[in-house]
Amino acid sequence: MKRNVDQYNRMPYLGWLCLLGLFASVTACQETATPSTQEEELEITDEKLDHLGITNRDMLSAASKRALAWPDLGNEWFVEFKVHDLKGDLAYEEGVVRRDPSAVIQVDGKYFVWYSRSTGTTQGFAGDIENEKVFPWDRCDIWYATSDDGWTWKEEGLAVPRGEKGSYDDRSVFTTEILQHEGKYYLTYQTVKSPYVVRVKNQIGLAWADSPHGPWTKTEEPILSPADNGEWEGEEDNRFMVKKKGDFDSHKVHDPCLLFYNDKFHLYYKGEQMGEEITFGGRQIRHGVAIADNPLGPYVKSPYNPISNSGHEICVWHHNGGIASLITTDGPEKNTIQWSPDGINFEIQSVIKGAPHAIGLNRTLDTETEPAGALEWGLTHQYKSRDYQYIRRFEGRRRTTHTALGASSKRN
Repeated sequence: MKRNVDQYNRMPYLGWLCLLGLFASVTACQETATPSTQEEELEITDEKLDHLGITNRDMLSAASKRALAWPDLGNEWFVEFKVHDLKGDLAYEEGVVRRDPSAVIQVDGKYFVWYSRSTGTTQGFAGDIENEKVFPWDRCDIWYATSDDGWTWKEEGLAVPRGEKGSYDDRSVFTTEILQHEGKYYLTYQTVKSPYVVRVKNQIGLAWADSPHGPWTKTEEPILSPADNGEWEGEEDNRFMVKKKGDFDSHKVHDPCLLFYNDKFHLYYKGEQMGEEITFGGRQIRHGVAIADNPLGPYVKSPYNPISNSGHEICVWHHNGGIASLITTDGPEKNTIQWSPDGINFEIQSVIKGAPHAIGLNRTLDTETEPAGALEWGLTHQYKSRDYQYIRRFEGRRRTTHTALGASSKRN
């Protein structure tokens, strides 16, 4: 189904709020609207009433009014997931953290993946910050592995290490993504400079190479930093004490993913705000995008940021001339798949049960023609304990029917 920008600009945002049924204010407005005004806004046909199981068109609850306002999307984007153990070097290994796999690419018949790797237990901020690990992703380097079949993996070794003491990435480099473009390879990743305190401001770095095996050349400075318009309150190392919160990414820029789109380089990322709150959708997490003419930058944040009001890890792919996005974990629109005709203006396409952590997409799959083709299989990570995580394989499939145990469905 081909969509264009004008169609999406005309689509009322209220319809999506109704889709999720989360906003009490919307409900209140609907219940207090006059019948004539409300009925004029709703398309009420006998077929639609029958499909929704609504039998009395003159007595519509707020839920029924929301349902009648839903757009007709079908279930092309509704996906469910299964997760499997891997074989070889990416199987679980006690004492080793392997997490946040990048997208999977294929070069000369081999699959490649990059990931965060560290060792040892996690002490948190109450420990010896200078010498111990604050989080599992603390004191990480970026490693990589290869596979012939996507199941059995060989760990090839270090790709991008932490920087020298005093550099912007001297504490940890982690949560990486890969872009293969015109014979070169680009890794984007999060960076932390010591000391790793609560108020530390994460940044985004980039390294490039002529081969997926490296060697990798790192940028001398980060390619993206948090906004500088927030203001902490007091000297206590507390991220929730602020005089001014600032932009949606005033504390941290996380989970970078670089795509080449519309002849420019789009760096999608997660923003964390100073004074982050817990809302009715969970943590106050949003996504943004920064755009450059050259993969090495400079990257300019879009004036339309934030481009999502929800989400956690970035998971984006090309589809139908636009960009699709899997939104998980946090915010009022979590557990949705969204699509944008221009890479900026995203609308909900489906509400799913959930998704594996930190998905690394398989970039070799057909993502342009099949709405959820990018989610057929890829990599993820799973917590074995608070201290240790390991990489697994996910498989996604479109769900079209529900069948009772022992019964069969002609529609399967």
